[in-house]
Amino acid sequence: MNSMKIRRTAIAVAAAALLPLSLAACSDSGDDTKAAPTTAAAETTEASTPSEAPMTDDQPFGPACAGVPKEGAGSFDGMAKDPVATAASNNPALSTLVTAVKKAGLVDTLNNAENITVFAPTNDAFAKIPKADLDKVLADKDMLTKVLTYHVVGQKLTPEQLENGSFETLQKGVITTTGSGESYTVNDTANVVCGNVKTANANVYIIDTVLMPK
Repeated sequence: MNSMKIRRTAIAVAAAALLPLSLAACSDSGDDTKAAPTTAAAETTEASTPSEAPMTDDQPFGPACAGVPKEGAGSFDGMAKDPVATAASNNPALSTLVTAVKKAGLVDTLNNAENITVFAPTNDAFAKIPKADLDKVLADKDMLTKVLTYHVVGQKLTPEQLENGSFETLQKGVITTTGSGESYTVNDTANVVCGNVKTANANVYIIDTVLMPK
């Protein structure tokens, strides 16, 4: 009889000792089950996060772009804030063009125009013209106006449009463009040396030769 009681007591003690362990195991198992969806949800969220879209390359291009100031009003960022005639006046390489625009009285015309393209000859481009001929043009306002407005198209042109283009100018003449990538010519005579320059109201393509109306 005593032996039976001892066995029952031992079983009860063992059961009491094992019960907390069983409960703990169940609890741990439950925690694992709950943790799994959380991890899966995190992975799903990470997988569903869209990757950043690639930025469109719409920057100025060409060998002469390296000579544009990095900071200030004459930089690309500075020019983008000003209308085209004002922006050009802040670019040292376009000082002869700016002088011509002022002599022709076209500053306000260009600054107030909307969505235009300007093919802007550099100082070196004007230097190709014999001094006597250049002085004659600068002294003749009507002729100067015709030459300068021949460099302006009444729409903003993208580089892609220059690949094989023909455009009417403000002078009512026509210019043609050819090329691809970062190499373009205008009227088969002028090379774009710094293209796709943005101003507040215009796209500017800086060229190495002055265009003459036909």
